[in-house]
Amino acid sequence: MVQSLQTIQRPIEQELRSFEQHFRQSMRSQVSLLDKIMFYIVRRKGKQVRPMFVFLSAKVCGTVNESTYRAASLIELLHTASLVHDDVVDDSLKRRGFFSVNALWKNKIAVLVGDYLLSRGLLLALEHKEFQVLEIVSNAVKAMSEGELLQIEKARRLDIEESVYYDIIRQKTASLIASACSAGAATTTQDPELVERMRLFGEKIGIAFQIRDDLFDFGTDDVGKPLGIDIKEKKMTLPLIYALDKASKPEKRRIIRIIKKHNENKEKVREVIDFVHRSGGMEYTRQAMFDYRREAFDILDTFPDSEARKSMRQLVQFVTDRKK
Repeated sequence: MVQSLQTIQRPIEQELRSFEQHFRQSMRSQVSLLDKIMFYIVRRKGKQVRPMFVFLSAKVCGTVNESTYRAASLIELLHTASLVHDDVVDDSLKRRGFFSVNALWKNKIAVLVGDYLLSRGLLLALEHKEFQVLEIVSNAVKAMSEGELLQIEKARRLDIEESVYYDIIRQKTASLIASACSAGAATTTQDPELVERMRLFGEKIGIAFQIRDDLFDFGTDDVGKPLGIDIKEKKMTLPLIYALDKASKPEKRRIIRIIKKHNENKEKVREVIDFVHRSGGMEYTRQAMFDYRREAFDILDTFPDSEARKSMRQLVQFVTDRKK
């Protein structure tokens, strides 16, 4: 049974409350326009899943301290910056039911806001000599950028292998959750093996998380994004990759032609969605997600039993069983 987010947060309830102050403070600016935008961003924040991964990882490995709060702020600043930049790249006007920064203040300001958030995160780490956490997060920024560019490069062909798909999501999505887990661990233990184990756990979860997101595009749940949006954007996700791999050559050509030439046509997009369902792409993808989740649980179970470990397990179930 999937626990509520409130139940999952119990072992780190106090830490998350204190984190709110740390995070708000880290975003302050002397420029009134920037401060106004920062206030808007804070007001529409999401579930704060990534800071939860930081605090739970820290507690699984030791005792939360000031470094942990800085690591959580750094991860959340990076995540927020990436969302602001993504909305510009995708020309998206809404996020979580709110207008995006670029919708309200245009692209130029949105890019600069994203840059500001990144610089605040880097300075936060440097000011307190958090060099290990800075290295972990800098590697995540590099991987996220490379993953996004790899996806754009491969989208031109529309015929990628599973291994390439996993390379893309490992870099683009999983790297941030992996860095949240390893950064949290790095603030409470000096053991590099434990930090690496926690990083690998986060990577498995990040992959499972992205696979879950890809499933939404072919499902019927109200997930806050229009059905078939990945097809319209010519993104090759696992359900589609599997379905194309199993298709006959003529059908494969037909589906690729639709995605290339008719991706704005609702009826044609529906054809692609139906094709994926008929081909068993959904079942295959769901199983892949469960496999990665099981591998993550196997890693998590190597850590000593604790309330934090129990909550971490529940958080993993929450992000992979979520309906939106």
